Amino acid sequence: MQELQEIIGSDGKRKTPRLSGDVKNYLIDIDGCVSEDIPNEEPERMPKAYVVPGSREFVNKLYDDGHIITFFTSRTESMSKITREWLDKNGFKYHGILFNKPRGGNYHIIDDSVVRASRFEGSFEGLLSDKKDS
Repeated sequence: MQELQEIIGSDGKRKTPRLSGDVKNYLIDIDGCVSEDIPNEEPERMPKAYVVPGSREFVNKLYDDGHIITFFTSRTESMSKITREWLDKNGFKYHGILFNKPRGGNYHIIDDSVVRASRFEGSFEGLLSDKKDS
């Protein structure tokens, strides 16, 4: 995994470390982005969910390029085993999974770091641009 770069503020105090270079932390939703969209109320469907076309290649390329891949899902911790097994069975490379994302969408993120968001609308083509973050 990528080493973190120590940051010292203008006040001389240590700040939260950052990834160095062009490495990014990708938070990627599971249901509706890499997997068939299945509600938590129907976990029996999850093991046989179809893979969204192009998603494995997209995610694995980011991973192979050295980025950090973390799946961020509204699935609960009780679905951890079924979720990890599905990702592994379907060949997804990743570093971690965060469960219990608030359900319902309409997300607004406030952070002191650079934040970019991409709305997945059925295709990974052109989802990310080569534009540098500032």
